Amino acid sequence: MDYPFLSRIDTPDDLRKFPETDLRAISDDVREYLIDTITKVGGHFGAGLGTVELTVALHYVFNTPHDKIVWDTGHQAYPHKILTGRKGLLHTIRQKDGLSGFLKRSESTYDDFGAGHATTSISAALGMAAARDQLKQDYKVVAVIGDGAMTGGLAYEAMNNCGVLKSDILVVLNDNNMSIAPNVWALSNYFSELFASPAGRRLRDGIVGMTERMDNLGDRIRSLAHRIEGGMKAVITPGMLFEALGFKYFGPVNGHNTAQLVKMLRGIREMRGPILLHTITQKGKGYGPAERDKQFLHAIGKVDKITGKAVASAPPPTPAPPTYQKVFGEALVEICSTNPKVVGITAAMPDGTGLDIVQKHFPDRIYDVGIAEGHGVTFAAGLATQGVVPVVAIYSSFLQRAFDHIAHDVALQHLHVVFALDRSGLVGADGPTHHGVLDLGYLRLIQGMVVMAPKDEQELRDMLWTAIHSYTAGPISIRYPRGSSVGVPIRPMTSIDIGKSETLRPGKDVAIVAIGNMVSKAMAAAEMLERDGISAEVVNARFVKPLDTSMIDDLARRIGRIVTVEDGQRQGGFGSAVAEYVVQHHRGVDIRIHGIDDVYVDHGTQDELYVDVELDAPGIARVTRDFLADSVMRSVIS
Repeated sequence: MDYPFLSRIDTPDDLRKFPETDLRAISDDVREYLIDTITKVGGHFGAGLGTVELTVALHYVFNTPHDKIVWDTGHQAYPHKILTGRKGLLHTIRQKDGLSGFLKRSESTYDDFGAGHATTSISAALGMAAARDQLKQDYKVVAVIGDGAMTGGLAYEAMNNCGVLKSDILVVLNDNNMSIAPNVWALSNYFSELFASPAGRRLRDGIVGMTERMDNLGDRIRSLAHRIEGGMKAVITPGMLFEALGFKYFGPVNGHNTAQLVKMLRGIREMRGPILLHTITQKGKGYGPAERDKQFLHAIGKVDKITGKAVASAPPPTPAPPTYQKVFGEALVEICSTNPKVVGITAAMPDGTGLDIVQKHFPDRIYDVGIAEGHGVTFAAGLATQGVVPVVAIYSSFLQRAFDHIAHDVALQHLHVVFALDRSGLVGADGPTHHGVLDLGYLRLIQGMVVMAPKDEQELRDMLWTAIHSYTAGPISIRYPRGSSVGVPIRPMTSIDIGKSETLRPGKDVAIVAIGNMVSKAMAAAEMLERDGISAEVVNARFVKPLDTSMIDDLARRIGRIVTVEDGQRQGGFGSAVAEYVVQHHRGVDIRIHGIDDVYVDHGTQDELYVDVELDAPGIARVTRDFLADSVMRSVIS
């Protein structure tokens, strides 16, 4: 398809050569290019469609990359990628060795701050503005944040600091969830343009300058003028909250009107101090299926451009097993039906965690706290003090943000809070911002925390039952991977003995002790090793904390060679826990910790990434063979 305007734009410098009258047509080209590309390859979709005009206007008015634009999260930044030299690579987005689905400083000089987690943009932008002022430099700084991210407390901490520092910074609130009546919108636009215009600024500055020489009368006049301006904003906008935080507030304005956006941004660009521009946009704008189903088309795989429905791939020979999050959600429904004290907590991801399944059956027992993981955990602690059993379902990488809340508010008080960590291990196309590779380490650090990981979906069910009904002495966590489960038959839930492993395969040459998602791969690796004449015992550890030390004692005495396998960081994780115990209690035992090295794993499919880090079955077998060869060599030398 031809894109008559976009075909002549590779960078914002090219964009700024066009007359302002062409910006609407350029926006149409960008939107069409985004639709044509992402419906074929998949990616984050709805948010980017809603920010096309805003992106065009920002790069048109501001001298990027000299001026800085910080995008929150990155879901809304696909048009930014298109306009900043990456349109020819957009078809590779979220694929191995292709463009990142988020902002990435190493990918482009136009990506001023990398982020895959929400609510960071204002803090980062304020830091850039402070650095500019410290170094006596001259550039503008803009933060673009969505209304969803404004549910996170970090945004308000940053805005409060903006008001204190009074740095020159523009925050654009991209609001795609608020409905505003047309007459209110029109009135708001009029006053926003008036306050941002050169004439409006001169009037305000003139009043201040004139009344500064009038002592008490001048103070009263300035106070009256401020109340009049503030009163207008209080009546027609939500701007008083932002004004109270020290911002000059403008809006709401139509975020799809490029002419109005350019006019507003030009007026604001020359103003001093913290400024907030409130734009109203429509998620999925310009693509009917995305406008109608904003949640489903937030992120997509390959879809039919006309209907927006997923393109059917060849059906697998046998039906795929249910996803782990579905298994979790259905198990929690079963538990909630018999235990009225159980509630679920999510941080803006009910569908991603499986709590949407529970929400349909028990709508009053699911709490969505927004993008506020720390609050969600302390909120759960408060519930637990009153005898409620909260199940906090948050992605592994997102729960990192609540580390202190887990340690200080839950564990220190020995409160019975259940943590369900979806997306543990390598998650695939979302890449390093979303890989859940730190939780085994950061959770085992916390005093009194029980850390579990199931080998399959039935064990997940049993661990959830155990966490809710059988262990009440303090916090307890279950971590499980993204995607399809193993496919074992489902049976009624039962309790598991805390800290007890299970041996799945006997052996005599080496013991492979695996945790969670790695157990099935370890079993497959043992079969490969058997063909080489190597007898490998396979243990499903189940628990990172407390460890099954009797199992380790037995392996140390009988076999003396242990390989631990985990899809988390090697430093400080499951293998480290086993090695710490072995060093203290068993001299002469050889141990190899196999996991993810001290690197950030990039994006790709899950299968591709597990091959790269040798955590597929052939990789585990290869690591085990090398370990045995080294161990035998050490024995010969000694």
